[in-house]
Amino acid sequence: MLIVGLGNPGAKYENTYHNMGFQVADRLADLMGVKIKDKSCDALVATFFVKGEKTVIAKPQTYMNLSGVSVKQLMGTNKFKPEETVIIYDDVDLPIGNLRLRKEGSAGTHNGMRNIVAETGATNIPRIRVGIAHDDFKGELRDLVLSKVEWEHREEIAKALDDAAAALKEYIENKDFDAIMRKYNSHKSK
Repeated sequence: MLIVGLGNPGAKYENTYHNMGFQVADRLADLMGVKIKDKSCDALVATFFVKGEKTVIAKPQTYMNLSGVSVKQLMGTNKFKPEETVIIYDDVDLPIGNLRLRKEGSAGTHNGMRNIVAETGATNIPRIRVGIAHDDFKGELRDLVLSKVEWEHREEIAKALDDAAAALKEYIENKDFDAIMRKYNSHKSK
């Protein structure tokens, strides 16, 4: 199983709305007792086994808009099929703190997911989206996603990230995406 958290590398992008995927990957690694530190396929990775099955948690280092380059390499090198991969990313179309889990679908408006679909040619990739939309933000979409998480949203964002990591841990252990969809879908983290 391949779990990929999307984000942008570097201190400049830490704690930004666009790095929700990286933060979920880090939380999941903590839950699984592993460190994301090895380099492979243009990504930082942690590789471990659960019930004899290989699991890779990855954080592509290609920057968001080229995430598909790394994901395609990770899938190929590790021989993971699209349906054995989960992508985690931010979503400006979901209210802040909401989670949305899907087994497949279009890339929507997210450039990182668009690149993954373009590079892999697959839309049957499960994904977990973390809502970052909030009514009080005035300005360009780019400015929102690259801005630091605002103080008043930190608690609900942290809860959503924790819930997404917990859902992924359950998925790794039980291999039942439908079960985590039922439990966490449209879940408002409060």
